[in-house]
Amino acid sequence: MTEPCNIAAALPRLAALQPDAIAMHCPGSRGRDGLARYDVTLSYRELDTRSDAIAAGLARHGITRGTRTVVMVRPSPEFFLLMFALFKAGAVPVLVDPGIDKRALRQCLAEAEADAFVGIPLAHLARRLLGWARSARVLVTTGRRALLAGVTLARVEAAGAGAGPQLADTAPDEVAAILFTSGSTGVPKGVVYRHRHFLAQVEMLREAFDIRPGGVNLPTFPPFALFDPALGTTSVIPDMDPTRPAKADARKLHDAIRRFGVDQLFGSPALMAVLARHGEPLPTVRRVMSAGAPVPADTVARLRGLLPDEAGFWTPYGATECLPVSIIEGRELQSTREATEHGAGTCVGRPVAPGEVRIIAITDAALGHWDDVTVLPAGQVGEITVAGPTATDTYFNREAQTRAAKITETLPDGRTRVVHRMGDVGYLDDSGRLWFCGRKTQRVQSAAGTLYTEQVEPVFNTHSKVLRTALVGVGIAGAKQPVLCVELRPDVPENDWPIVAGELRALGAAHTHTSGIERVLLHPGFPVDIRHNAKIGREQLASWAARKLEESP
Repeated sequence: MTEPCNIAAALPRLAALQPDAIAMHCPGSRGRDGLARYDVTLSYRELDTRSDAIAAGLARHGITRGTRTVVMVRPSPEFFLLMFALFKAGAVPVLVDPGIDKRALRQCLAEAEADAFVGIPLAHLARRLLGWARSARVLVTTGRRALLAGVTLARVEAAGAGAGPQLADTAPDEVAAILFTSGSTGVPKGVVYRHRHFLAQVEMLREAFDIRPGGVNLPTFPPFALFDPALGTTSVIPDMDPTRPAKADARKLHDAIRRFGVDQLFGSPALMAVLARHGEPLPTVRRVMSAGAPVPADTVARLRGLLPDEAGFWTPYGATECLPVSIIEGRELQSTREATEHGAGTCVGRPVAPGEVRIIAITDAALGHWDDVTVLPAGQVGEITVAGPTATDTYFNREAQTRAAKITETLPDGRTRVVHRMGDVGYLDDSGRLWFCGRKTQRVQSAAGTLYTEQVEPVFNTHSKVLRTALVGVGIAGAKQPVLCVELRPDVPENDWPIVAGELRALGAAHTHTSGIERVLLHPGFPVDIRHNAKIGREQLASWAARKLEESP
């Protein structure tokens, strides 16, 4: 019998093959040393049986196939049990980053038009006070008492206990989830995931990173832990705030890695920087994956020095709308460092098969059909597009944004497919590698030409006293003044700024991609995205720079 097209379908199969194998270790009580004891575990049998019970219990409370259900639960056994229960039920979990602006969060929840809301007690309090998800009629809390909600998750599970296997026969094109983007480069949008998208991601990740059953993964971005049971690996949920990876305690991460012999690690560039600065070797780790933004070359070099020689360090490139698009291994990334520091952009590797990456002429207009597109040759900067099994096809309740980001392509055999516009600019080199040059909306179109953030900033980031830089444009469209915002290293006194500023201007004048940048401004600390703490908020910096220039023209 063929399994349903459902990421949860792997659970009963693995529970039968390895019922007592641990699927998940979670932080529980805490010792005197402040470290989590990880005394909460779920075996494959428990994860399968309990998620069956929750799925059956949810059905008795009206959460069934197609029910859009907001999930606001911290990384915990309840989160993973609930997510697999929703997948098994054929319901549609709705995930929104809780750290985004509260007005944007309310808008996202309203747009989702959810029928149900499952959350921790604090989320239900916020729902009541801030008017979140007014459409939700079924309210479930993970708390011990059903305050501000109709029922507790524990009672839902008890109601479904003994109901037996639960797995909806979902079809490939059925909606599986709505995942909101972080909003770091615009208003958050609800990306519609179909069941086939999740299964394609599992297979592409398995092949791209050679992930085999039996591994132990430390996924510091919780949604990625949902892939582990489908891949047959054990998840160790880290003792950290997943919305603030830059603030993670390296001591706690190393404790989890040592305790369970973690051999796979997934995290944002900000988290990789935490481990790199800590400087403690990672002898058990064989695979490291970092995504969310380009990983600085010095972070890659320092972290590689902490890994065994045979370990792989990959930086997959992609987005909520399509992941993975391409990958590059750390050694190759280091070999392209010199080119990056001279304005070539950041190499993000080769496209992951069977995905197809093409570069098209930059335009801010919608492109209805592929016949309207101009495909650019190798070496020419344009907008990055991707087509393939993980490319999503729509945003929920956002028709204008869907038209702007999706292109319909008719294939030679008459079938049609959706091509996703990444909203990023870059180019393919002669060997087929993809180079990332920045966000399309963050390019600076000056009177002298167009500047791209990832071709400009790495040049200036080579200065020994600079932590990082950000290119922004100030003024009218098409004739913006390029401005370089600069964040100094923590140990550099502010009195050094006048000299550093002069040296940066001279550095910029010596490179083709950076000539014409004369205004440099010192900033105390860049705003970053709430999901990975890695993407710089250049839109906010542009407004700040405009005010600074008005104050001292």
